[in-house]
Amino acid sequence: MFQRTTAQAKIAKLRSRVRVVQGGTSSSKTFSIIPTLIMYCVSNPGAEVSIVSESVPHLRRGAIRDFIKIMIAIGNSLNNWNKSTLIYHFDNGSFIEFFSADQSDKLRGARRDVLFVNEANNIDWESYHQMSVRTRKFIYIDYNPTQEFWAHTELIGKEGTDFVILTYKDNEALEPAIVKEIEIARDRAKDSPYWANWFKVYGEGKLGSLQGVIFSNWEQCEKMPEQWTWKAYGIDWGYTNDPTAIVEVCEFDGKIWVNEILYEKGLTNADIAKKLEGFRGAEFIADSAEPKSIEDIRRHGFRIRACQKGRDSIRSGIDKLQQQPIMITSNSTNIIKEVRGYVWATDRTGKETGEPIDSFNHAWDAIRYVVMEKKRTRSGSYSIR
Repeated sequence: MFQRTTAQAKIAKLRSRVRVVQGGTSSSKTFSIIPTLIMYCVSNPGAEVSIVSESVPHLRRGAIRDFIKIMIAIGNSLNNWNKSTLIYHFDNGSFIEFFSADQSDKLRGARRDVLFVNEANNIDWESYHQMSVRTRKFIYIDYNPTQEFWAHTELIGKEGTDFVILTYKDNEALEPAIVKEIEIARDRAKDSPYWANWFKVYGEGKLGSLQGVIFSNWEQCEKMPEQWTWKAYGIDWGYTNDPTAIVEVCEFDGKIWVNEILYEKGLTNADIAKKLEGFRGAEFIADSAEPKSIEDIRRHGFRIRACQKGRDSIRSGIDKLQQQPIMITSNSTNIIKEVRGYVWATDRTGKETGEPIDSFNHAWDAIRYVVMEKKRTRSGSYSIR
């Protein structure tokens, strides 16, 4: 028997061309989208539907298995299912095909009416875009929100996109034993950063962080505080491949507060000075690796000095940042994107090496320079803006 759920009702209300379904574990994202696609094929003779995931094995374990279960549950024959081509043909000329995103000929091949990208966070943007421009009617994508990816930066909140979050509570067909297991994680989350992140992603369907993330002690805030014990601006230099990152950093109420000022590639020192015109008189602390850049900015009339680095300065700075809650302003989109992707490096066995990856760290290096200097000198006096 096929049980109707709240998840299916919520998905049925999506009407835009792009329909983004973000959800936690056992929220029946895929199991709710597939019946909608089956009904579309039944109701629209000649309809062409593609269901895509990262690999054929992934499809067989997930979307294809769900498709077959649903077809049996609603009493449809599987005689028209071709196991070799992974295509189901309906009697009215419609079909649903399954293929993987690693089949480049499929991505750039025939057009379709409807596209469903299953677990889209495992597929790169270019692959999705190649398929989307060859889709005539509408598109579903689903995923667990383990970290930010292109759905958040390119689709959600944009015109032509509907967005819904599903959780296990939207799946009334879920076995009580699984509900109990999920809610045990909720209780563990009270005193464990790991389980707090796990439940945020898989229990509540909210955007979380990668496992092994370096900073889990952060949250968003609306704005910087009106007062502080110390404040300065950190600079991490970039140009062609990396952005120049400039971040406002202060300490107040036992917390570190950060706000994105600049995050842009291709800037000369003259460009940077021009963009900082409104910050004259502020204290800047920059990466000491570029003394020429520091001197250039100083000659433009800014108060700037190099961060003093010592042995293991990266790890030391990270340790200091982990010791206090970190508040990130909601408009600091690049800082937030970095913090979700900045993780400890691992060896071949998956064991953490104790060193951070050299990525997702431009803004965080700038933040680290300020905190290292301020904690070292303890020279900041209480100020009011």
